[in-house]
Amino acid sequence: MNYAQHQRAPIRHLVGFGVVAAMHLLLGWALVTGLARKVVDVIVAPVETKIIEEHRPPPPPEEPPPPPLAFAPPPPPAYVPPPEVRIAVPPPIAPTITAITTAPPPAPVAITPVLPAQPASVSAPVARLAPPAPSRTAPSLNFNQCEKPTYNAAATRAGVMGTVVVSYVMDTDGRISETRIERSAGPSSEHRILDRLTLDAITRCRGKPGTVDGKPEKLRGSVEYVWKLE
Repeated sequence: MNYAQHQRAPIRHLVGFGVVAAMHLLLGWALVTGLARKVVDVIVAPVETKIIEEHRPPPPPEEPPPPPLAFAPPPPPAYVPPPEVRIAVPPPIAPTITAITTAPPPAPVAITPVLPAQPASVSAPVARLAPPAPSRTAPSLNFNQCEKPTYNAAATRAGVMGTVVVSYVMDTDGRISETRIERSAGPSSEHRILDRLTLDAITRCRGKPGTVDGKPEKLRGSVEYVWKLE
């Protein structure tokens, strides 16, 4: 039997139509009875999901951090009062004064030559002697009758000492008209202070004028002043 004959068989056509009709009837019945809705409801029903966590013991509580160390402030320094230093300043001591007088120059000596003896008929010349030298006395200063020079503050602090030699010119009334330093008390500036104080004191002082043949004259003299601290 070929394919064409098979297609013409009537029994097979009826069976096929019957099966199709039965399926249509079954589908209609399912729609009417709501079977399709149940199937849909079952399919679209919500799916619940649960996450199962592993049970772990809670971690131990963390220990609180230790409190910060409190540093006590250092104690204030003890107040120690400064020691009281007392410097005893020795009182100025009046220096020793030594007056130097200038000796008058020696009088010139006239030498007369000795002439040989001559005959009696010839008269001998008369020898003439030189006039005697005038007598002189040097001027003098007495600091016991004048204002003595004293140390000032700067010279006292420096503690300088020394000897000052001053040359001066004294007028006929005993006043000092000229002074100069012949020998300084020392090389430092404090020694120069002693020189100046000596000159100031001598200028203010009045002494005994020098004389020539007993008469007051303007003459030069010198004085020595010793500065020392004891």
